[in-house]
Parts: sequence; structure tokens; C-alpha cells
Amino acid sequence: MNKDMCVPCGDGLINIRAGAIILKDGKLLMVGSSKYPEYQYSVGGRIKFGETAEEAVIREVFEETGVRLDIDWLGLIHENYFYGDAAPNFGKTIYEISFYFYMKVPDDFVPISSSFTEDDRKEHLRWIAPDDPVRYFPEFFRTELLNPSIELKHFISDDR
Repeated sequence: MNKDMCVPCGDGLINIRAGAIILKDGKLLMVGSSKYPEYQYSVGGRIKFGETAEEAVIREVFEETGVRLDIDWLGLIHENYFYGDAAPNFGKTIYEISFYFYMKVPDDFVPISSSFTEDDRKEHLRWIAPDDPVRYFPEFFRTELLNPSIELKHFISDDR
């Protein structure tokens, strides 16, 4: 029962994901891969069947940074339609629900990347300042994280 929450639905897929918002010294920790070096995405990944979103984000943060962080609060929920860009889901319509958690980040937090993408590409971590022009996802982080709020916010994107 350790399968990712990625379920076929018609000709598409439904993904359920947990993401981490890791802020330190005014910067956000993001992940990238060699496949798309100019594109960064949030630390996190698919929830596994039998896991809660909270358990998943703690596991994913540990897998991607080597450090076990605690959750501060659930801040954002994102519903997103897009087309898959990696095999075996290339071109398929994907509906993804993501739960983004603000994490408690200790002063001595030093992440070490040792994770790989589902198509076996090495991932790398990068601290991004709010004014950094690099492309990253979700795009609403650029404005939303300037003034974090304990209010739960809901976003919808449709890139089909």
C-alpha cells in the first residue's frame, strides 16, 4: 500500500500532492532537475496511499533535504489542471490537488539534496529571493509568500 496517489481517471490522471514552504532569511527553498534547469518547483511530492498530507510533506522534506522539519501550518491549497511533461504521462491531462505547508525552519537548517525525479534525474536545491527572475512553480508563491498569512488560501490554475 505504498503507492503514490496518482490515479487514472478517463484519459487523464488525478495527483494528490503535499508541498513544503521553506522560508529562511527572506528566501524560499525550491527544487530543480537537470531536465529543466531553468525551472524550479516546490519541495514535496505525491502523497502515498495510507499517508496523510502532513505525513507526506514531512517525509518528502526529509527525502529532498536530508533534514526532518516540523510543520508550522497548512497555508495553501492549489487545484491545478495541466498536461504531463514526462513519460509515461506525457501529454495526458492531469488534475492535481496540492496541500502546501509552511515548515518550521531552525536557524541551523542546512539542506542537502540527494533526491531524484520519477524519471531518474538528479534534483538540486536552490534558495530563491522574491525578486529572483527564475521561473518557478507554483507561480503564485512569488506574491503570496511576500506576506505569509495563517489564513488558509485556495488557488485554482488551468494550464490546459
